[in-house]
Amino acid sequence: MNRRKLLSLLGVSALLSSTGMAWAAFSRSRNPYYQGPVSENFDGLRFTDGRPVNKGLLDVLRWQTSKREREAFPAHYPAPTQDKPPARVEGLRIVHLGHASFLYQIAGLNVLVDPVYSERASPFSFAGPRRVNAPGVAFDDLPKIDVVLITHNHYDHLDLAALDALHRRDKPRMIMPLGNDTIIRARNPAIHAEAYDWKAKVALSDAVSATLVPTYHWSARGALDRRMALWCSFVIETPVGKVFHIGDTGYHDGSLYERLGAELGPFRLAVLPIGAYEPRWFMGDNHMNPEEAVRVMLSLRAEQALGHHWGTFQLTDEGIERPPEALKLALAQANLPEERFRPMRPGLSWNA
Repeated sequence: MNRRKLLSLLGVSALLSSTGMAWAAFSRSRNPYYQGPVSENFDGLRFTDGRPVNKGLLDVLRWQTSKREREAFPAHYPAPTQDKPPARVEGLRIVHLGHASFLYQIAGLNVLVDPVYSERASPFSFAGPRRVNAPGVAFDDLPKIDVVLITHNHYDHLDLAALDALHRRDKPRMIMPLGNDTIIRARNPAIHAEAYDWKAKVALSDAVSATLVPTYHWSARGALDRRMALWCSFVIETPVGKVFHIGDTGYHDGSLYERLGAELGPFRLAVLPIGAYEPRWFMGDNHMNPEEAVRVMLSLRAEQALGHHWGTFQLTDEGIERPPEALKLALAQANLPEERFRPMRPGLSWNA
């Protein structure tokens, strides 16, 4: 067995691992993270986005152990110079920290979205996807953080060590979907974790709010807690316009984003994932590709889009530069200028 295959199987073992809390709850058929009333997106045990669940652990094993056309990431992929943000911004400034992590500076408020500073997007320090470039802003160069937004609990979005460090330094509010607060408080009970259902609108300041909205995805920290914490996207309302931020999503039939665009749009900006999409037979349910991301931008009626979720951690089979190449082609096929949808890299910023 070669080293790459061994590391892939170790990634599968990460899925098979779970916390003692989740194992004990599973044995009693009880959700370890959230106990609440049955609703349109919660059946009393698990959350749902309305789609049938048609992929499971056997599909993971099939993908990881089959002959794959996998284009390996380089050991290091250079990124632009690390950004050194100002203490506060009166307008809107967004900096990409790498993968799905961002710093939003909005009307005097500093907000982190899905901050991941660990070397690996994994439950293990010795195995799992390893970052190939440094964060776009060094942790010590982050301004004082007021709010953290968490979209869901996968390891490439929910980094407990980073959240713990942020709490100890700045004690920010942390806003997240239902159930994720339990996971975070298990690391540090003092963290100011606030959990909400879809459609909840949360005031972040007098000028800024965030609304949790549905997205086509799922959740898990191990093999026994799938869909036991909720996931979301955020609509961030600012004095200079609305931003639609998606951490992860599949495209499905696109109807969700047509509806959200009609109900909540138009948007000044859409921040959309464009990577981790191959092979399509496995990833298509929960990760859209660049062509689908362009469709989502148009459905949301977004003036501009930024692409993330590529170029830092290898989660899937496509090569490191394939997402921006595919995005360029998709924009050309849609007769859209390249500047309409910009693929971000760690350290790059956008200003309104």
